[in-house]
Formats: sequence, C-alpha cells, structure tokens
Amino acid sequence: MKVGLFILMLTLGFFKSHFTDTMNHSAADPSTYMVHPVTKPILINGNWEKQEWREVPAIEIAFHMGETPSFSPKTEVKLRYDKDNIYGIFKVQDRYVQCLVQEINGPVSTDSCVEFFFSPDVAAPLEYFNLEINCSGVPLLHYVTSPRKEYKVLDPEDIRQIEIAHSMPDKVDPEIREDTTWYIEFKMPVSILKEHRNISTPAPGVTWKANFYKTGSKTSNPHYFTWNEVINDRPDFHLPRYFGNITFQ
Repeated sequence: MKVGLFILMLTLGFFKSHFTDTMNHSAADPSTYMVHPVTKPILINGNWEKQEWREVPAIEIAFHMGETPSFSPKTEVKLRYDKDNIYGIFKVQDRYVQCLVQEINGPVSTDSCVEFFFSPDVAAPLEYFNLEINCSGVPLLHYVTSPRKEYKVLDPEDIRQIEIAHSMPDKVDPEIREDTTWYIEFKMPVSILKEHRNISTPAPGVTWKANFYKTGSKTSNPHYFTWNEVINDRPDFHLPRYFGNITFQ
C-alpha cells in the first residue's frame, strides 16, 4: 500500500508540474510590433531598401511548428500605415522556392508563401482576416469567424484592390533549390475590410491582434514558421489565441 501510494503521489506530482509548465508556456506575453505612420502613400515596387522602409524595424518570423525542416528560411516583415491603407513588405532568404498557383483565392500556401493574419476589431479578437500571398504575388483573403468552420471568401474584385509587388516570376517551376532572396510588398485598403465587419480604424494607440507566417507546404522542403509562437502538437496557423499585438503609433 505504501509503495502504491508513493507511486500515485509521484504521478500526480508529474501531471501537476506538466500542467503548470504548459500553462506558463502558453500564457507567455505575446510579441508586440509598433507600426509607424506614413505622411504620403508608399509606391509599391518591392524595394526593401527604399527610404520609406529604411528606418523601420523589421520583425523575424522565426518560430517553427512541427518537424524542423532541412532548411529554415529567414523571413522578415515590416508594416506601416496611413488613414486609408496598411502597407507591408516581406524579405525572404529562401531555398526550394516554388510557385504553381496562379488564381486568386487558390491554395497559395502550398507554394513558397508569406501570410498576415490579423484581427482588426478589438471587440472580437478571435475573428480575423487571413491574407496569404505566394512568392509570385498571388493572394488569398478570407474573413474567419470560426477557424476551419465559418469563413467568408472575399470576392476577387475586392482582393484586386490590394496592390502587390513581387520579385519572382509569375510562375516558378521547376523549383529553385539554391539560395534565393525574394520580396513581397503590399498596400491594402482599409475600406475592403470595413465591408465585412466593423473594424478599429488604424490610429495612434489602436492595437490589433495579429500573426505573420512563412510556409511552403508542398515544396520539397515543407515548413511552417510563425512570428508569435504557437503552441500546438501539429502545424496550424488558424489559432487566433496565439496572435501577438500590432500597435499603431
């Protein structure tokens, strides 16, 4: 009886410790990025070095989900804003670059792809838009009210209002396996978001929940990288409880 009781106490102690560690890990403070305003519209041409981006801090999309890939790309992103638009630029130092999808709202995440998931209504932090753009500049944009269950596919005509510049060709096939750096820059009108829900308009002091991702699920080097860490037993970007913060300055 004493041996059995001792084993039971050890077991309970293990589960208590494991539960506490898991809770502490998942409750870590989310990452925060400060988004600086612009005084005039940014020309969208994919130039990482131009003046409008030169002084802006970049954040790195560096946490991987699932098995560590044979090659880990280095992906950086910067954001800016004005009263009408959100501007973003990605720089990806990559290998195994591929782009086959060429239709708007196609499965672009199967290609070499960058993604921006964001919740623009502070009253509904678990509802979000997911903007995904493959390395050839082809976008997907959904509005999600319940991950994997309830979402709206935005009309391609609305999505075409997003200006996108890309440095890779319109199709990348065969896959480029050597070191390759590519860029995506976008200008997204806030107006297309307001058609689908009330949003907290970008302004000094406003904070959106968001995460950034890099993937390429059907390249020869499948990978899933995040900006704010996601704690899950398998790769899944649709977990808004793990979004970080983007705060407009």
